[in-house]
This record gives sequence, C-alpha cells and structure tokens, in this order.
Amino acid sequence: MPDRRRLVLLAIVAIVVLTGLVLSVDRLMYSRALAQEKAAARDDAAILAAGLRSELDKVSLLPITLAGDLQVRDLLEGNSGQTGQLDTRLENLANQSGAAAIYVMDKGGLTLAASNWNQPATFVGSNYAFRRYFRQAITVGTSTEFALGTVSRKPGLYIAHRVGAAANPLGVVAVKIEFDALEESWRDATDGVYVTDASGVVLLATDAAWRFRLTDQAIDRPRDAVQDEQRFGLARLEPLTMASPRGTGERAIVDAPLFDTLQPISPDGWTLHLLVDPGPRGAAAIASGRLAVALALASTIAAAFALFFVRRRRQALQEEMVAQRTRTLRDQLSQANRLATLGQISAGVGHEIGQPVAALRVFAESGEKLIARGRPEEASANFREIISLADRLGLITGELRRFSRRQPAARRLVKIGEIVDGALLLLRDRIGSMNAALQVPNLDDLEIAVAAEHVRLEQVLVNLLQNALDAVGEGGSVAIEVIRGDADIRLRVCDSGPGIGSDETARLFQPFATTKPDGLGLGLVISRDIMRDLGGDLVFEPDDKRTCFTMIISRTK
Repeated sequence: MPDRRRLVLLAIVAIVVLTGLVLSVDRLMYSRALAQEKAAARDDAAILAAGLRSELDKVSLLPITLAGDLQVRDLLEGNSGQTGQLDTRLENLANQSGAAAIYVMDKGGLTLAASNWNQPATFVGSNYAFRRYFRQAITVGTSTEFALGTVSRKPGLYIAHRVGAAANPLGVVAVKIEFDALEESWRDATDGVYVTDASGVVLLATDAAWRFRLTDQAIDRPRDAVQDEQRFGLARLEPLTMASPRGTGERAIVDAPLFDTLQPISPDGWTLHLLVDPGPRGAAAIASGRLAVALALASTIAAAFALFFVRRRRQALQEEMVAQRTRTLRDQLSQANRLATLGQISAGVGHEIGQPVAALRVFAESGEKLIARGRPEEASANFREIISLADRLGLITGELRRFSRRQPAARRLVKIGEIVDGALLLLRDRIGSMNAALQVPNLDDLEIAVAAEHVRLEQVLVNLLQNALDAVGEGGSVAIEVIRGDADIRLRVCDSGPGIGSDETARLFQPFATTKPDGLGLGLVISRDIMRDLGGDLVFEPDDKRTCFTMIISRTK
C-alpha cells in the first residue's frame, strides 16, 4: 500500500509539473509570437503610410502650378475662346498624373473647364460654391477636403488653390484624388487597413462598410449634420464596429501618423490604422511548444531529432513567406520612392514645362501676325521655333513617364550618358535655382555602355543627387565621376557638404534611419537594394574633403 500511495503521489506531482510546464510554455510562446507580430505590424504600417503619402505627393503641386497657368487665367478673366483646348489639356494631365478630375471654377463656384468634359458625369456647369474646400481656398488661398462627389458619388480628396490675389480672386483650381487602386492593393496585402481624419471619421478602408464611420474617440464629439450630409452623403454617421479579421483571436491595432509635418495642401491629422490578427501565429507557436514538450518527454534523442526537424521546417516556411513579402514590399517601396521623388521635383519640372509653353504662345501669335502681313519666311522661322519647343516638351514629359513606370523594363545596353542626362533633366531646375556647381564626366566616360535597367539606375542616381544637393545647400558643388575598372564601372556622386559623422555612418543603410527632419530614411536602403538586384552595389566612400557614394555597375563584355 505505501508503494501504491507513493506511485499515486508521484503521478499527481508529475501531472502538476507537466501541466505547469505546458502552461508556462504556452504563455512564453504566445507572448513571443505576439511581440513579433506587433513589431512586423509597425514596420508594415510605416510602409503603407509612405505609400499613401506618395499617392498624395504625385498631384499635390498640380493646383498650385495650374493656378499660375496663363490659359487658366485667361478663361477666368472672361476669355472663353480656348476653353476646348484647356479641357483637353486638363484631360491629358489627369491621365498622366492619375488624378480622378482636374477642374477650374470661377469666383462664384461655377465650373468652366474640367478634365472630364466629355464624360456623362462631367463637372462642367456644376457649381461647388457650397464646398468647404472652395470657400476656404477663396479666403486663405489653399484647402483640402475629403468628401463624396456630388456628381460621381465616389469619395475622394479634393485639393484646391486660389487663382489670383486674395483681394481680387479670379477663381479656384481643384484636383480630386480617388484611392480605389490603393485600397485594392491594401486588400491584397493585409487583413485590414483604414485611415481616419483628425475628427475620427474613417475616410479610406479595405472594407467599404467601414467608410464614413466614427471611431471610438469621435463618437462623443458633437457633429454638424448639414456639413456631414454635404461631405459624406450621411446626416448621421454610425459608430465603427468590426469583427476580428479572421473571426477568432486577439486583434491588435497599430497606428502610424500619415504625415510627419503639416503641409499647406495636405490633409491635417490623418492616421493610418493597420489591423493585425496574431491569433494564427500565436496558435502555431503554442502548438509548436506543446509538440516540443511531448517529444522531449517521449525520448531525449527522438525529441531532439524531431525538434530540429520541426524548427528547420518552420524556419524554411517562415523564410519563404518573409522572402515573398519582402519582394512585394521592396517593389512597392521602390515605386513609392520613385513617385515621391517625382513629387519633390515636380515644381521644377513644371517650371521647365511652363517656359516652353509660354514661348510657344508668343511664337504662335507672332507667326499669325507675320502671315497676315505677308511675311511668310519670318513666320516659318517662328514655326520652326515652335517645333523645337514642342520637341523639348516631349523630351521632358517622356522622361517623367519613363521614370514613373511601375514595372521594371528588360535589361539592355545603356550608356552612362543616358543615365546622367535623364537624371539631370529631372533635376535641372533645382540645380539652377540653388546656383550649384555641377561637374559631369567627360564625353569618353559618358559613352561607356553597361547592361542594366535604365529607369532603376536613373532612380538611384536621382536619389544620390537629391541627397548631395540637400547637403551642399546654396552655391555648393556636386561632382559626378566615372571610374573604370576591369570588371565594373563605378559611378560616383560627391559633394562638398559638411560630411557624415562617424556615428551616422554605421546607420546609413538601415531602414528608417535619417538625419533629415522630413525624411523617411528609405532612399539609400532602396537604392542599395536596386544596385544589388542589378548585380552591383552601392557603397559609401568618402575622401578627405568630400562625401561620396559609389554605384558599382557590372561592366558589359
């Protein structure tokens, strides 16, 4: 009997110890999985926010540029003879920029010209004086508003800018951005994403039922029913309620601020919410832990072998999943960086386009008068100038379209000169406005051909030149150099700026590490990733007096 009692007691102790061990392993594995899921969610939210910001940057300067356009001003001053031409220009500009609509309103709110002039749901003839963005733009010069379209019934962000002085406004230019494609990409990549404004109203969402709902912090705030009816088509906004993305498990919400700083034409106070369900990962972690305990109890050798096999298998699956997601996010980041760069330099490119457009008008008017006076030879000279200016415009717009292309092109033989010329075409206005001294390679070096993708090499060079111009400031000097090697070509960008400290050098190629107040810290990371994908590399090689970054490009045989 004593032996039997001892066995029963040992069995009870063993069960208690085993149960405690299993519970401890469960808690440990779940907490670790939850921490990993939250860390990954924070990084994903930052990337999604950067993508949304790039969508806004693509068109944020369009209203400002068009507000100074001569044809727009002529129309608002009563000259309607070129309305058809302006409609066509706005249509082409909307197609190129991805804007849903671009339209011009007089100071009374009546739409006189629009990119959708030939569509059934055209804005032409509609009066938008009741819109907050119109009233605010007339009063303070610029405004943004997210609202449901009165004609299209599609939600979007309206960015507006006043034409003329505050004392004598002529009208307003407005651009509407719709986010259907962005929301669709979110649906493919995540469990759930939504974006709220400063008052807590959901504006964008992967689930259309969430749109125009109130989050918890907005439920108790007083609202203007008339204004909500105009903006959202609903006099009463309902609270946001949702189930767990996969129906079970704990839901974690990661908030990432959409903008680091306030911008005059950007939405103020937007917040991106990324919904993550850690339940499946936690369940897998718990199951793995229990399996490890069971195998350990069964046999030390068998448990060690089985644990090694399970861990290797799980690691391979995780690495495969991470690699696939990394490839997808890398492509999205590269495109976002390219579009953000275009947004940053669009004002300069607009100036490059604005000058030939103004000159075209002058030569055309002069040619018309010369023909009327019977001087065809002089008129022909004007028309030759017009052709030359049109070729210049085509060169600039063609470079913009190629630079913004989403899908990578096939590798081909490309000369170093093509890469340098393309980058300088996009940055010419900024270099000139900063009075920066620029040194370029000699003609022999520019004729060197390499096997690569033109657009991706140009993207890296533009990023490096942008950083160099930021570093040198007004009146500084930047040099582009070519160093020939036996197996590769080294394309260097060097600047005379203050240099990079030793504590910053170690973090140069780390994601989200930046010394710029408005920087995201992804430019150098994406650039090095592009170069390595092309079989080369991007390295930091300072000399005694300059800061240099070197693109290592494999030499073609």
